[in-house]
Amino acid sequence: MTFKTNLLAATAAAMVLMGSTAMADALRIGVEGAYAPFSKKEADGSLSGFDIDMAHALCEKLERECVLVEQEWDGMIPALIAKKYDAIVASMSITEDRKKRVSFSGKYYDNLSRFVAKQGAEFDMTAEGTKGVKIGVLRGTTLQCYVEKHFPEADIRLYNTQEDVFADLTAGRLDLQLSNTLGALDGFLNTPQGEGFAFYGEDLDDPACLGEGVGVAVRKGDPLAQELSAAIKEIRADGTYKTINDKYFPVDIYGN
Repeated sequence: MTFKTNLLAATAAAMVLMGSTAMADALRIGVEGAYAPFSKKEADGSLSGFDIDMAHALCEKLERECVLVEQEWDGMIPALIAKKYDAIVASMSITEDRKKRVSFSGKYYDNLSRFVAKQGAEFDMTAEGTKGVKIGVLRGTTLQCYVEKHFPEADIRLYNTQEDVFADLTAGRLDLQLSNTLGALDGFLNTPQGEGFAFYGEDLDDPACLGEGVGVAVRKGDPLAQELSAAIKEIRADGTYKTINDKYFPVDIYGN
């Protein structure tokens, strides 16, 4: 083998090694892009929102390249397990049921949930009183668990995106919808689409369904969960979290 051939072989090996290292340094984050103000797609196709900014901030703390991978909500956990990405930053509540399949970081915000209906609407919010009432909710969420548990006789309609839930509420195809309180406020009620609608009832409380805050999901047993927990604490301490929070919300959504 000539010196030139040796050199070419060594260069090729080095490039493969560099490529592998770059791939190892990349952190692939599963995001949704249809849950404003936490994640949404801009007109130019770029992603923005609280979750998106959080994902970038966490990658920066871990000194990893951030690669965002879009995924519809109901396929989030299956795609994580299938190694389509390494972590989920998509307003996923930490629940006992989900912890059987994935591991979570510590929370990065508290999840408050509330119904929205037409202004002046009145419902008997009991299992019997909501029989036949059309309630829209995002498929595969803690909110689906809540509605099915508390209002089993309702006409529960499941959706793949929150945008579709709001669209059907506006069109009169739903009587009520249930979603994250802050998401409903900034993503619907404070927009022209939400004119004539209002919150119905108070924030809900059911830890068995609604979980214990929102965290970053990783594959079961992955030590990345501990790294992300530490990174969340760091961005809370150095002011990064406050900067991101204040960009979207008038109050600290982290909670106690």
